[in-house]
Amino acid sequence: MAFVLNDLVVAFEELWPLSGADDWDAPGLVTGTISSRISRVLLTVDVTEDVVDEALNGGFDLILAHHPLLLRGVKSVSEETAKGLIISKAIRGNLAIYSAHTNADIVERGVSASLALAFGIDNAQPLIEVGPKIGHGRIGHLDSAITLGAFAKTVARVLPPTASGVRVAGNFESSISRVALCGGAGDSFMEAAYDSGADVYVTSDLRHHPVQEIMQRARAEKRDFAVVDISHWSAEWMWLEWAATDIRDRFASVQVVVSELRTDPWEFAVTQ
Repeated sequence: MAFVLNDLVVAFEELWPLSGADDWDAPGLVTGTISSRISRVLLTVDVTEDVVDEALNGGFDLILAHHPLLLRGVKSVSEETAKGLIISKAIRGNLAIYSAHTNADIVERGVSASLALAFGIDNAQPLIEVGPKIGHGRIGHLDSAITLGAFAKTVARVLPPTASGVRVAGNFESSISRVALCGGAGDSFMEAAYDSGADVYVTSDLRHHPVQEIMQRARAEKRDFAVVDISHWSAEWMWLEWAATDIRDRFASVQVVVSELRTDPWEFAVTQ
């Protein structure tokens, strides 16, 4: 049984209210006719040409993406441009595209919450709370304290592998119990993680100076603190199965599939 796209959009906005998105964000419907029939949905972190091809070749009617395709303004949708080509393919193939971004980060079954569960964090609460059990990031405790090295290995094991792997700032043997994290790019919450009393902060896209400064602060204050940098794509990919389950619960006859395509941009790493 197929449903009209509008039925799914209404459900998406109940699961991930657009009102919860950051001001700079652009979630919602990108392409598609609201009255079109939907029977197959493909979930992905990013909308790339390869993902659109997968959807079209697989007979999907809708892509649900975490990252908005049109987050920043474009001046042309010519097929000579990357975004223009993607949009043109989608429109010609009657393929709808919808995104749930920061509004899916903050909810109780959101991106950061899925990471907390994967890392074994109990009773995780928002790091930056904007409502009951709603907010950016998560913080909580492991069942028992482990070394930073062991924790980093756990993180690497539960995430899908990427070329960038898992990078760690901190003492391999330091004790880790209280964990703060943020799925996606979260260096703006690093001070909040430190001030919350966390032993370690896990996030993505970390830059040299913010990490160096927080580690120097910890040293000056004679405190053990660690930072773990993980792949942006792999961190957010973990949430897709939760989103798929939530859609299946509401639309049992719609086939919902998580794409296995790796949209992480990094292909390989080299060492001396």
